[in-house]
Amino acid sequence: MRGHRVSASIAQLISNRLCLPPLITVGALFLCSCAIPFTTDNLVAKAALSGDCVIMLHGLARTNLSMKPMQAALSQHGYLVVNRTYSSRYFTIETLSDTTIPVVIQACREQGAKRIHIVTHSLGGILVRYYMESNEIPEIGRFIMLAPPNQGSEVIDTFGKVPGFYSIFGPAGLQLGTKEDGVPRQLGPVTIDTAVISGTSSINVFLSLSLPNPDDGKVSVASTRVDGMCALLQLPIAHPFIMKDARVITEVLTYISTGEFLSTNAEYLDCEGRQR
Repeated sequence: MRGHRVSASIAQLISNRLCLPPLITVGALFLCSCAIPFTTDNLVAKAALSGDCVIMLHGLARTNLSMKPMQAALSQHGYLVVNRTYSSRYFTIETLSDTTIPVVIQACREQGAKRIHIVTHSLGGILVRYYMESNEIPEIGRFIMLAPPNQGSEVIDTFGKVPGFYSIFGPAGLQLGTKEDGVPRQLGPVTIDTAVISGTSSINVFLSLSLPNPDDGKVSVASTRVDGMCALLQLPIAHPFIMKDARVITEVLTYISTGEFLSTNAEYLDCEGRQR
């Protein structure tokens, strides 16, 4: 096995949440979320090295609470963790990146971090990619993106002009389309050890109609890919659940510590950023 057995207590850290009653607005369909129960028995991950810090960045219209189950698991395995809310609905991607990323990096450094890993959900990954276009992080370790719209999302193309969309998702939401003027399409390849976990299940059939299959209800698997990435793992999880799912948490722990996923279905690509 590639690491120590993950403690069964991780499963206890991941609380199941009930979905709100379905609403008919596009915004409600986009935001509905709950955790999927799953056991972590017989899964493995290495213990953290002392001095490793993990930055966590949530997705659009979410808060740091959505990343709390994963934060708890990382902390239990010895990692320093920085998990803060940023105002995803009120500013552009450029502003969010410039005002958020330096602050969380400094928070890791103030804790004495020797190595900094980053785990993001959805929009959070685009903020990091935008920052890395013109900045370096000398302590950078591994970068894991959960359901990132690396090529944009056709959901934005289709529903971005629907009345009320802007008031719910703000300027950053409108920047996540697949057209050439969308921020994701303007970013270059990743140059650090980057892994992507993509969802292949959807609870939003209405939104999935605008997406190529397979998709997670918000982003297609094809759109999560990015040039320069080192690994891709597809799991049958919907977009709103992916950061709280026990399988994903275990895979994140494993990749951070080993540079590989636990699943034998993972795809590995030639990349310059791979760390050994």
